[in-house]
Amino acid sequence: MPELPFTLDQLRILKAIAAQGSFKKAADILYVTQPAVSLQIQNLEKQLEITIFDRGGRKALLTEAGELLLQYCERILNQCDEACKAIEDLNSLKGGTLIVGASQTTGTYLMPRMIGTFRQRYPDVSVQLQVHSTRRTGWSVANGQIDLAIIGGQLPIDLENLLEVIPYATDELALVLPTKHPLASKKELMKEDLYKLNFVTLDSQSTTRKVVDKLLKDSGLDIQRLKIEMELNSLEAIKNAVQSGLGASFLPVVSIERELAAGSIHKPFVTDLEVKRELKLITNPSRYTSRASEAFKKNILPQFASSTSPLRQNNLI
Repeated sequence: MPELPFTLDQLRILKAIAAQGSFKKAADILYVTQPAVSLQIQNLEKQLEITIFDRGGRKALLTEAGELLLQYCERILNQCDEACKAIEDLNSLKGGTLIVGASQTTGTYLMPRMIGTFRQRYPDVSVQLQVHSTRRTGWSVANGQIDLAIIGGQLPIDLENLLEVIPYATDELALVLPTKHPLASKKELMKEDLYKLNFVTLDSQSTTRKVVDKLLKDSGLDIQRLKIEMELNSLEAIKNAVQSGLGASFLPVVSIERELAAGSIHKPFVTDLEVKRELKLITNPSRYTSRASEAFKKNILPQFASSTSPLRQNNLI
């Protein structure tokens, strides 16, 4: 077998320069000197007989050949990372790291409880949680930066084609009222009653607000007739506003469990209105699945989508 014309260190340096746009910045994050970085790239260009970087400007820009090499460089380094994870898994679940992701509501109210249960069962596994938008979370799973994630929004088609998307559970969007509201004495409301309420909602430009509006519209509500009294920038702010008597709102049940248990807000039943969204588990089938990730899927996820939870369980695996 012929000797390879590059080393893993050279590929790591190439990737760092491309990411930082500078030989000096790459040297800093790799904790080596700038001359050492320059020498490695010069040797790599000599061995491959190509020019990798255009050094004419203030920023180190990849040539066409450099762009092509970077694509393979990232794949090679990712494979090396996965090999290390696989070898680490041989020691059972006595170490290693699990990186999970979630969209905003799930990441704030559901995923921390899951991680707590996982850590009790597997205390030697380090767990990281990344909470971002559905789109960004999806790309992080596709790129191998996150092992698995639970999302509530819709993925772009190009992402769906890269990922395995499994229906996980159904979460309800519930109408909640201040406890001193005149209608709070009623256990059941009609749809027409909703048009008399003043609502507190998320900002109209937020992605979550747009998802909520679509769910309400699909359930048969005329959202143009709903009176918006106030727009806020977080679910916590909305919950506080409702508890303070400033208006009604539609909120995910998973986000109001404590308030319902404490009796600080009222959740009436609305006749002929069912507003639900599907939570989905996403993974990348083309990447290595660690034992920690499998344990999280098999032993933790079903536990939090049981019939006793606000979530209704779907077939997970």
